[in-house]
Amino acid sequence: VAGMFLRLLSDIQWRAAHPKWRRMTSSQRSTSTTAEPHPVSLPAQAQVVICGGGITGTSVAYHLSKMGWKDVVLLEQGRLAAGTTRFCAGIVSTARPVSIELKMAHYSNKLYQQLEQETGVQTGYMKTGSISLAQTQDRLISLKRIASSLNVMGIPCEIISPKEVLQLHPLINIHDLVGAMYMPEDALVSSANVSLALATAASRNGVQIHERTSVSHVTIQKGRVTGVETDRGRIQCEYFINCAGQWAYELGHSGEEPVHIPLHACEHFYLLTHPLQEPLSSSLPTVVDPDGRIYIRSWQGGILSGGFEKNPKPLFTEGRNQLEIQNLQEDWDHFGPLLSALLRRMPGLEALQIMQLVNCPESFTPDMRCIMGESPTARGYFVLAGMNSAGISYGGGAGKYLAEWIVNGYPSENVWPLDLKRFGTLQSSRTFLRHRVMEVMPLMYDLKVPRWDFQTGRQLRTSPLYDRLDAQGARWMEKHGFERVKYFVPPGNDLLDLDHSKTFYKPDWFDIVGSEVKCCKEAVCVIDMSSFTKFEISSTGDQALESLQYLFSNDLDVPVGHVVHTGMLNEKGGYENDCSIARLSKRSFFMISPTDQQVHCWAWLKNHLPDDSNLVLEDVTWKYTALNLIGPRAVDVLSELSYAPMTAEHFPSLFCKEMSVGYANGIRVMSITHTGEPGFVLYIPIEYALHVYNEVMNMGQKYGIRNAGYYALRSLRIEKFFAFWGQDLDAFTTPMECGREFQVKLDKGMEFLGQEALLEQKQNGVYKRFTMFILEDHDTDMDLWPWWGEPIFRNGRYVGKTTSSAYSYTLERHVCLGFVHHFDEKTGEELVVTTDFINQGEYEIEIAGQRFQAKAKLYPFSSLFTQRRRKDEVELSGYQRE
Repeated sequence: VAGMFLRLLSDIQWRAAHPKWRRMTSSQRSTSTTAEPHPVSLPAQAQVVICGGGITGTSVAYHLSKMGWKDVVLLEQGRLAAGTTRFCAGIVSTARPVSIELKMAHYSNKLYQQLEQETGVQTGYMKTGSISLAQTQDRLISLKRIASSLNVMGIPCEIISPKEVLQLHPLINIHDLVGAMYMPEDALVSSANVSLALATAASRNGVQIHERTSVSHVTIQKGRVTGVETDRGRIQCEYFINCAGQWAYELGHSGEEPVHIPLHACEHFYLLTHPLQEPLSSSLPTVVDPDGRIYIRSWQGGILSGGFEKNPKPLFTEGRNQLEIQNLQEDWDHFGPLLSALLRRMPGLEALQIMQLVNCPESFTPDMRCIMGESPTARGYFVLAGMNSAGISYGGGAGKYLAEWIVNGYPSENVWPLDLKRFGTLQSSRTFLRHRVMEVMPLMYDLKVPRWDFQTGRQLRTSPLYDRLDAQGARWMEKHGFERVKYFVPPGNDLLDLDHSKTFYKPDWFDIVGSEVKCCKEAVCVIDMSSFTKFEISSTGDQALESLQYLFSNDLDVPVGHVVHTGMLNEKGGYENDCSIARLSKRSFFMISPTDQQVHCWAWLKNHLPDDSNLVLEDVTWKYTALNLIGPRAVDVLSELSYAPMTAEHFPSLFCKEMSVGYANGIRVMSITHTGEPGFVLYIPIEYALHVYNEVMNMGQKYGIRNAGYYALRSLRIEKFFAFWGQDLDAFTTPMECGREFQVKLDKGMEFLGQEALLEQKQNGVYKRFTMFILEDHDTDMDLWPWWGEPIFRNGRYVGKTTSSAYSYTLERHVCLGFVHHFDEKTGEELVVTTDFINQGEYEIEIAGQRFQAKAKLYPFSSLFTQRRRKDEVELSGYQRE
């Protein structure tokens, strides 16, 4: 419940019912923020200390105690649930586009439903359902895509007509609607009371909760958490969990060794009204009108309505630390557009009396996804914050996953999209965060078509070739703060139209990317791939080889100059990283990883490499510019520039050699392209980058050379059935499940991390299988395109989701990659997926509710390795192992 008086009322009632609580927590309540006596002293040590008594902190405490960890202390600088949680609108919504967020919200809903019975604390849980409105066909498509994901998870959801909207909520004006999505199991809760209920259960399980206790900083020694300093003394601990909400950033920077938590607060407004003349039923569905930028729920016979305006107001940029959040200043001029949208959607409210305009801070992150996980620089320092105004929806599930992470060493689901390590220090600039959240907050309700890009905080990390490529028509996207080329607009094209082409259908860049792909296959293209993460590992003796042999599944004890594709696996055999490693010398290795692995991979290596001064790990990402020369004429260009034979006899596949290119020495040339096409990647010391690029382009003119971007690379790699980490591969996917057994050397003479799990899979079989799908009855020009996350059906039954897709200009069809599972038809139990199971099924891919027939393959087309054929000549049953 949003109103302060209701929060205080429930507070009093709850404490009256639980006298034990008063003995276990700090002193009695006061609305003052001044210090009060504390009858219960802090423990000198604990296994876990949690900072923050809102929905996230209490959820983590609840789930840790449920998992048997009792030595837990929760500290709250003010009062429990007196921060953002207290002002939360209390809407529990499961309609989320990101799979892990959807799962968190679904779990939260189920948890809150039984919490009152478990704890005896009234949570105000009411299953009202929700209606998401669509004013445009594109909005309806986006809702249909979400509905597809919900339905295969067994979450009730349906696309309904405007007339059905009116039947569910008679006050809604439907004249401009084209449809809506109805979710009958969405709910309303009292957010503060949910936190108090979680705290009650945690307290009963042994968790100590202390209010009016401020954390000043966390002590870290030798890269590990050792304790917490508070205004009431020090607590030694093994784990610290930062659940401080909008203050998480400041708390992370308070110690000598900062932990970067990129989030920033904005003002968030919502309206409370007096009851209607005929009070609204409390069971009316919540209404979300994203095109109008508002949400509406019933509240005590009246309504509560807020939204995400186009011109948000960031606050506390300079840092501010008030103990409890007070209602900020009303700003009716600012709220005006949202009020107008509300009255357009519910015209009958014009005579309604307004009780209050609530203005409270909400924290947002640079990519609109919450932050959880362990710090890359401090072992035992965990974070759960930055809920982007969805704290109550995510709180239960997020607390569960983080508790699993702490207790087991990993969560039960792939949470990489939310992992703190997806960010680097570059996203922690206050200026960057202030500007980015001004874009993020409106994006909460903006229509997000596939492959949209943030506009703020750009040109932060750029290749030395940025200006040169930009002048040639490059169109840019951003990855981990790095500018990367999507494609190049040829002279004479309408640049403005291309910049604003946003669609779920065939995009305007289709022909441009097609011509780049054609050039990669028939001549030679250059792609700037400088953003890839690059590490060097070296040692004085054999330490580098021995350490890497343990950490990687393939055999790295290869002759100097050879390149090895390998996975960096966890104990379960899942991919923590997928990379290429070149042996530069007997004691030195060069490692190439995906762009967004820079922080994660560094932390993983640091945590697993022995503490040996003779072993050196260096991040050399910025020492080298990478140019990918793709195509059959790449060998001719490089031969002429280096005066060295580059044919397969002299420069075999997966080979690395330092060469001169033009006037520049020390160029590391590798015979790989990450696409399956012939060619080379040149790793060029940055001071030579412009020279080498110019030389390559000048020499390549007679061979038809042109620039290309990542969209072309994506099309090439997907039609060759190449999986990429972060899209297709993750910490829950093993080499055995994605056809990469050849990158695993179980008999390399020494044990490696994940080996036991892979041996078990080899013996018992796998429960999912990476599969390639070619859409057969899909019209590229007229039908909706697949992008990723589409449900896969086998013989009419759901078996998995796509992980990535692209149009194959060679096959002239769409290709989707994804994992197929085998569920028992009666019990739903997962069964082993065999080759016969894959090959003997009839498949469909569902795109926004519409199913398209697809041909499944476990290997890429042999025809793609010889010559281009018309799609009707391609033999769909032929295959060849990559």
